[in-house]
Amino acid sequence: MAKAVVYTLATAALIAFIIFSPMGQKGHNHLGSNRRLGIKLSLPNFDPLVTELERRGEGRRAERENPPASTGVGSPDSVDEYLTDEGKLNITLRLLFLFPLLDNAPKDGAVSFDELEAWNVGQARDRLSYQAQKELAFFDKDGDGGISFKEYLPQFSDEEIDRNGLAHGEAGWWKEQFLNADVDRNGTLGFNEFIDFLHPEDSNNTEIQKWLLRQKLKRMDSNGDGKLDLDEFTDYVYDIYKNHIEFEFRGGHVPTPEQKFTDLDLNGNKLLEVEEMIPMLQYLNPGELSHAKYFTAYLIREADDNKDGQLSLEEMLNHEYMFYTSLFEEDEEDDELHDEL
Repeated sequence: MAKAVVYTLATAALIAFIIFSPMGQKGHNHLGSNRRLGIKLSLPNFDPLVTELERRGEGRRAERENPPASTGVGSPDSVDEYLTDEGKLNITLRLLFLFPLLDNAPKDGAVSFDELEAWNVGQARDRLSYQAQKELAFFDKDGDGGISFKEYLPQFSDEEIDRNGLAHGEAGWWKEQFLNADVDRNGTLGFNEFIDFLHPEDSNNTEIQKWLLRQKLKRMDSNGDGKLDLDEFTDYVYDIYKNHIEFEFRGGHVPTPEQKFTDLDLNGNKLLEVEEMIPMLQYLNPGELSHAKYFTAYLIREADDNKDGQLSLEEMLNHEYMFYTSLFEEDEEDDELHDEL
């Protein structure tokens, strides 16, 4: 008998409120930089239908105007066929529907790591776009399709902007990041530039990547020279890198601190400059896209019963609740939010 989980729209609203808490929990507290700097990430959704339910629930709470919700790649036009009369989501039926969509390169009756990763990254990109659409709709006061600095951060006075304070959270600190994202230098952020501004940890913009690393290096650079020597790299960076590599490759070979430092030190001056640290950013400051890749590794590791490196339909059904972990796992902060609600 197909398993089902209770997932009423009221619950969807609560989960959506938790997931989008950096925007919704404390009003428009868009100066809070935890989400934008990749410090805390919500649990990923594997199924676009779950995302659709969350957005429907969120729409009941949101005071701002939402863009049209999308069911995402591979989701049916109607969600009702996967819900019982009691509002339960049939996980088994959903996986039976999704499996042929995941198994596509090639269609060989199994979902490879690359296929699953492409799917999860696609869902993550959809989340980034959706969040940016919401913010754009709210802050684009003149309706020109772009966001100016004053539109997004109206609390800063002209005097504060001119003062250009660069301490964390000051006007100059935000202005530097805004200018990094404004690639075409027209004074406003278009949609893709705005995504980079909101989610710098997921950006391919080199200037944004260097900006993020400079923020990180301030807490690692013991002697204040703006670079990392081998001791600083070993003390502050290597263990983070090592833990990610061991998880991703199931305890495979990990370079020693000296080996990794030498690989990164392209100019051979025995110091790592900001540009040389860019390959480490995905470990020091993982964003939604990196998180989707690690989630893929976790799913393959836990559900691949015969250890052939890919997932059959049977394996996915045997471990179906793992693919819907975002419905069941809550942390202490979420419990506090439940109390407040």
